Amino acid sequence: MDGIRKYGSVLIRKKINMTQHLYILTGGSRGMGLAIAEQLLKPGHTLICISRNQQASLAELAQKSGATLAQWSHDLADGAVASKALLTWLEAQKPNEFQSATLINNAGVIPRIGPLSEADPHNLAMALRVGLEAPMQLCAAFLSATESWHMPRKVVNISSGLGRRAMASQSGYCAAKAGMDHFTRCLALEEALKPNGAKVTSLAPGVIDTDMQIQLRAAPAESFPDQGGFQQLKATGQLTSPADAAKRILDYLARPDFGSNPVSDVRDA
Repeated sequence: MDGIRKYGSVLIRKKINMTQHLYILTGGSRGMGLAIAEQLLKPGHTLICISRNQQASLAELAQKSGATLAQWSHDLADGAVASKALLTWLEAQKPNEFQSATLINNAGVIPRIGPLSEADPHNLAMALRVGLEAPMQLCAAFLSATESWHMPRKVVNISSGLGRRAMASQSGYCAAKAGMDHFTRCLALEEALKPNGAKVTSLAPGVIDTDMQIQLRAAPAESFPDQGGFQQLKATGQLTSPADAAKRILDYLARPDFGSNPVSDVRDA
């Protein structure tokens, strides 16, 4: 029997069975997020991508793979709208249609690279909204709507080494990722008190060859003291490809000890 759900202009059609695994992914239209989405598009998977833009290649891949895909267009600088949409959709679902449910907060942006004294307040606010506020709001919606679901639930917040190491001219990005790490620690404590609490981890994915690295290498050296270090990472081949980074994240997600450490790194043993 086919189940049909309608969200806005997006029609979701899937088989109702106990083999469906639900994944909700932000920032899946490019870079590492796109690679994660591509690797999640498998038979038995239902994937909802929340991004500002849709990616036509994902729709084609979903059709070929037999996976179920919905792409929701939301600007995560207004995470309240996206989280409300997610809450409404999840509350309309039948939990017995899914075997597991996972939220992956991957979206993030780098504010203008430079000292905080030169920051544009609107640019800084947008970075904090996308990188910290929206993940918190989406976690709240996901955990609230699925709290009574009796199956494994996981949250992966994609963090960064810069959330754990200060860097000049990167205060906005560092603050967003440090905040993500710490609110994930709080979530872990809260969920551990529940009978079927979700497993949560703020996960650093390593250094990846994405548009973010291009921004860092292209930043003016006079306003970004670490620019040379990022150029060296590229020149010496130390950057991980988006596809390899995505695989590491999904492999970590599948580990039996996932959630045992709320702040983790894909390179952890």
